[in-house]
Amino acid sequence: MSTELPSAKAALFGAAPARSVDSRIDRDPHGRSSAAGAVWSFLRREPLVHFCVLGALIFGADALLHPAKKDDHTIVVTNALRQSFIDNFDEDKARTPSAEQLQKMIDAWVASEILYREGKSMAVDRGDDMIRDRIAYKLQLLIFDQVKVAQPTDDELRTWFEKNHERFDEPERVGFYLTPPTDEATARRELADIQSQHESPELQKQTRAILGRPVASIEPAFGAGFRDALLAQPLGQWDVLQSKDGWHVVRLDSHRLGKAAKLEEVRAEAARIWHADEIRKRAWEAVNRLKAQYTVRYEQ
Repeated sequence: MSTELPSAKAALFGAAPARSVDSRIDRDPHGRSSAAGAVWSFLRREPLVHFCVLGALIFGADALLHPAKKDDHTIVVTNALRQSFIDNFDEDKARTPSAEQLQKMIDAWVASEILYREGKSMAVDRGDDMIRDRIAYKLQLLIFDQVKVAQPTDDELRTWFEKNHERFDEPERVGFYLTPPTDEATARRELADIQSQHESPELQKQTRAILGRPVASIEPAFGAGFRDALLAQPLGQWDVLQSKDGWHVVRLDSHRLGKAAKLEEVRAEAARIWHADEIRKRAWEAVNRLKAQYTVRYEQ
């Protein structure tokens, strides 16, 4: 048998001819093996090692360029946001919200922000480029859909009605005519023209008819003095009254006293509103449970 067969077989399968063990180990000048050098030489030539090193560099650079997101459970109510609520409270800038009204607007915004973030975490916005409120509204609908409320018992409805009867009471109402605000002297000239039926077509056109206005809404719009003088005025008689905007010529046309509602007369409507209120209350409780996972921080 030929001694060249093993080398031929190795060549057939693509392997390099075998060398002695001593030929595969480099030695340093002192005769010690340099295995570390052999390993380093191998690593320098190995593509997989190059790939791993390159990947590590890429991930390291990405970590530097794109640091981890800030705490998504902290909500900051900025001073600019608070001011925007104040500015948008009254388009005419005639009134500013009370502390309670401002806090309610902030609470609503915080709830909307929480719903938005929770909706984002649940991928509710996937494929939808609508604004934050739309996403929050989607999650709100999901929450409301989960709330199931049975019809109230008679005791529940009666207790609730006693606390909310003003929502059903018929308020005291008035109807009156009102000329635009001006100075007192001009208003008195206009009164004389109206009483003699010589008012100008322009004044007739500018005179407003206010029908069935709840008395409780007159003070915020015109002032307490105007309200009291209007209620004391005889029906059908023109007079000059001062509001917070100026002087007007006013005629009181109707005055209907309020009427307290009785549960028996509004039971069906009361039950419907109770049911809606209860669903809303439980939905807010669900939002507040989510809110417990967040930190709301106010800028000073």
